[in-house]
Amino acid sequence: MKIAVLGGDGFCGWPTSLHLSEQGHEIHIIDNLSRRWIDTELGVQSLTPMDSIQERCRIWKTLTGNELHFHLLDLAKEYERLRQWLAEEKPDAIIHFAEQRAAPYSMKSDRHKVYTVNNNVNATHNLLTAMVETGIDAHLVHLGTMGVYGYSSVGAAIPEGYLDVEIENLEGEKKGLEILYPTKPGSVYHMTKSLDQILFQFYAQNDGVRITDLHQGIVWGTHTDQTRRHEQLINRFDYDGDYGTVLNRFLIQAAIDYPLTVHGTGGQTRAFIHLQDSVRCIELALSDAPKAGDRVKIFNQMTETHRVRDLAEMIARMTGAKVAYLPNPRKEAEANDLIVRNEQFLALGLDPTTLQEGLLDEVVEVAKKYAHRIDRSRVPAVSAWTKDIAKRVETDPEGKRLKSVS
Repeated sequence: MKIAVLGGDGFCGWPTSLHLSEQGHEIHIIDNLSRRWIDTELGVQSLTPMDSIQERCRIWKTLTGNELHFHLLDLAKEYERLRQWLAEEKPDAIIHFAEQRAAPYSMKSDRHKVYTVNNNVNATHNLLTAMVETGIDAHLVHLGTMGVYGYSSVGAAIPEGYLDVEIENLEGEKKGLEILYPTKPGSVYHMTKSLDQILFQFYAQNDGVRITDLHQGIVWGTHTDQTRRHEQLINRFDYDGDYGTVLNRFLIQAAIDYPLTVHGTGGQTRAFIHLQDSVRCIELALSDAPKAGDRVKIFNQMTETHRVRDLAEMIARMTGAKVAYLPNPRKEAEANDLIVRNEQFLALGLDPTTLQEGLLDEVVEVAKKYAHRIDRSRVPAVSAWTKDIAKRVETDPEGKRLKSVS
């Protein structure tokens, strides 16, 4: 297939591009390289050194003979160029990673909230509109998030997208109805993913766009089979308080003898998936495309759930690191349960990778190898959800005072 990977320079997009290229697909990476510019804005860099996207594509072609086609294009701002590209290239499938992905970054300030909404929602809507206007019959696979559901405890399993409910009419008769499982986003970023869902529902029912929406858990790990092939193919690895995911951050903190930062009680339960499983799920979703006129197909793309404090204690036992409990910059419940259904990917053949010590050791080894690139001052998470939280001046686990972010 000819596949467009939107956001193919990113944390999930790059390994997905390599994985699908090795399977023989013609891969076109479309990216505005905004994630690299955000590194410059934040004054932080990927733990792992990253060459330019052009150099990485060159290395891949040298190793495999497969060409990765790169196109510099901003989906949110360059609608006409996007429409023209789709009309000319007519991809068979489009994988949509091209959204600002960090909840803390989306809550840093009013400017970051506005940017996240403009970038994410416009990118999605421009893409859907361009697909309809060009008349291409491409399967759209979108990377969403489990975070659209929030982290409340309802005592029941979160279904894969849809919920059967019963309502009464004015005569008291009960009628069955299928609805989208209600969202309860916990940040501006998660809110944009919730808005994506509504856009998908409309364009699927109104225009017959074939869409799969993947509600992904928190990704951990750094390598896939393809990124191991050459050091210049290594994936980006974020450790800072805005973009670093919780388990990866714990492993890096342990590697540099920095206390494991648990915010609040640590009773928050999160869904997780290994990076290798993430790219495998994209492959499986592509193989199970809906037909025109079908409802949006929704998968819960996760393999296990854990409480944050349990993860910290596990890493502490494994590495000898200390655990530090800090004030929580997020506005969320102190604790929650999370029960999630994921039968669809299991039925398609996913063999889940769980939290194995060998894989955890692998991440620690990467962290130690590139420890000289870590800026310890960027490890604490300080982006706050509300102004009253932002006005607090907190202390990091090393005893230094953090600046207020208000």
